[in-house]
Amino acid sequence: MRVTTVYTNLRVPDIAEARSFYAGYLGLSDESINMDWVTRFSSPDGDANVQLVTRDATAPEDSVATIRVDDVEAAYDEARERGYQIVHPLTTEPWGVRRFFVRAPDGNVFNIAQHRD
Repeated sequence: MRVTTVYTNLRVPDIAEARSFYAGYLGLSDESINMDWVTRFSSPDGDANVQLVTRDATAPEDSVATIRVDDVEAAYDEARERGYQIVHPLTTEPWGVRRFFVRAPDGNVFNIAQHRD
């Protein structure tokens, strides 16, 4: 497994209200993901990203970050072998992402995901 991208997930009560700060003030582009509970904002060069999340639509807990990997099945197997708590099982979500949530030993929950082409 190789990590390809990391997005910080910030919990906000309302994405529409937050948009003026992230897009207007910070000048980040709104890369709408076409879901009402999560969106991503990026710098013009694409090097800086942040995701805003009101609540996760299918997982029992929210994650602090989304970690994109090149092989989510391998990541899942390794997490289980290491004895890490799986918070949300390996699932292909309706929007096409294959992912699972794992709790790090420090208590933080991470969304480990692979986007299908």
